Amino acid sequence: MLELVIAGGWVMVPILLLAVGAIGISIERAWTLRRREVLPPGLGDEVRQWARGRQLDPKHIDVLRTNSPLGTLLAAALDVRHRSRELIKERVEDTGRHVLHDLERFLPTLGTIAAVAPLLGLLGTVFGMISMFMGILEAGVGDANRLAGGIGQALISTAAGLLVAIPALVAHRWFRARVAGFVIEMEKEAIALLDAIDDHAVSGKAKGKGAAA
Repeated sequence: MLELVIAGGWVMVPILLLAVGAIGISIERAWTLRRREVLPPGLGDEVRQWARGRQLDPKHIDVLRTNSPLGTLLAAALDVRHRSRELIKERVEDTGRHVLHDLERFLPTLGTIAAVAPLLGLLGTVFGMISMFMGILEAGVGDANRLAGGIGQALISTAAGLLVAIPALVAHRWFRARVAGFVIEMEKEAIALLDAIDDHAVSGKAKGKGAAA
């Protein structure tokens, strides 16, 4: 393996660094984007019960905010639950942009790795071809070792770039799709909470009118 890396030329160094970066990002995102960490089971139902059933304790909302990305979104709605539905939706949308940014953390870097790795492989190919032609100019076509070295550098660097780029691209697309799915489910939970807040407000007004009568 070391011989192949050496034969690929200096361009193999940045390609290997990109490979390490892609592996590290993939492991970190796979751990962070676990479903139970982003969308804890039953959290939406529990928060809707809070909104319907009793006066909310600010401490509970603070704990909810640090619970998970979904908790952060729902806490934003509860912070302004006494305001109009339009203002609550605006707060949820603003918070949602920050939550989405956190969920997509490092994914642009992973996409960049997927794009840059094959270009580095192509650059190594160009340098390998240049080395081959320079060998031809100096020693003619009879020096097979010089020719083989240039061709080997060209092929190895191209293969290395593709070996890094293909998994990185697959991982990038997969994580983006996973985040998109989480966002849709969080939107559903936020809408359900808005409906619960509206129901609680309507029932509160009805009770108030009944007591006044």
